[in-house]
Amino acid sequence: MFYHHHPYEPFIPKNTTKLIVGTLPPPRFTTGDLKEGDVHFCYGSRDGQLWPILDTIFKLDLIFETTEAAIAQRKDFLASKGIGICDIVASAKREKIDASDLGMQDVELRDVVSVLEEHSAITTLLFTGGNSKNGPEYFFRRHLKSYGLKLQLENYTIPRIHSFVLSTSLRKITTVSLTAPSGAANRAVGALQEYKTLKKKYPEMTTIDFRIVQYKKFFCS
Repeated sequence: MFYHHHPYEPFIPKNTTKLIVGTLPPPRFTTGDLKEGDVHFCYGSRDGQLWPILDTIFKLDLIFETTEAAIAQRKDFLASKGIGICDIVASAKREKIDASDLGMQDVELRDVVSVLEEHSAITTLLFTGGNSKNGPEYFFRRHLKSYGLKLQLENYTIPRIHSFVLSTSLRKITTVSLTAPSGAANRAVGALQEYKTLKKKYPEMTTIDFRIVQYKKFFCS
């Protein structure tokens, strides 16, 4: 059984208003066996799409390599935009060593509610996936339940938007369940009616283009 622990502490600049929440990076980030083109930071897999999407939206001219310069670029960008990262999964066990969320067992969660209470400027959580089993929204719902809280639906269309109110500060937090920035989600994107409609109008549109349009609305607001 492989013990898959999160290799990165939450990255939360002082001015953070939005928090990216995912699960775990691929196991090689825990073992340190990175591939060429990986960045040793959150969402740094060369196969992932979050940083390429943000690179396109904000014209960051990011480098994609295993260097301190690549890490610094990403941290500087996040700090400049008031965006933090706090994945909800602290650790999990796996029978098969892969990056599948469904393969996670005996999952230990981070206390994201305490993070929100500590950082009073945060008003929005950006989930890198929805409520499918072992996705970030799925785990966050379970986490909220331990505090006697639950998400209230505000927008049913994709990306689904929910909200809840922190018990201590009575601060409203909005959550947005973005389409996952992974290749594995491409089939799901292709099945979306909104994507089909846009594809018909703009035949050159790709599943990554669809995410760029979606993410821009919430990262730039």
